[in-house]
Amino acid sequence: MLIRSGKIQFLFWTAFFSVFLYIWLVAIGLQTFVFPDEKMMEIPQNTIVLMSILYGFMVLAILAGTIVSVMINNRFYTKFFSAALIVALVTLLLTKGMFG
Repeated sequence: MLIRSGKIQFLFWTAFFSVFLYIWLVAIGLQTFVFPDEKMMEIPQNTIVLMSILYGFMVLAILAGTIVSVMINNRFYTKFFSAALIVALVTLLLTKGMFG
């Protein structure tokens, strides 16, 4: 069994949970706004609050992973978290552009 350092384990689990939160956000957004079961009369506030909280947790996880990976000079996770941050911001901009 290969034993990894605590920093690498932290980066792995941070990357795992940031991807999990991103998939969860996309699933909620698609289910609520793109493929709804019925026509919405008003915007569901509880879904918006949930998505804002999940987005905040995802950004915190990505920024924590970026800072730790830069501090220990791990190029793989630095590139991963940089790409994840870019994808998250582009998704936010596209969503804001589509739904105002």
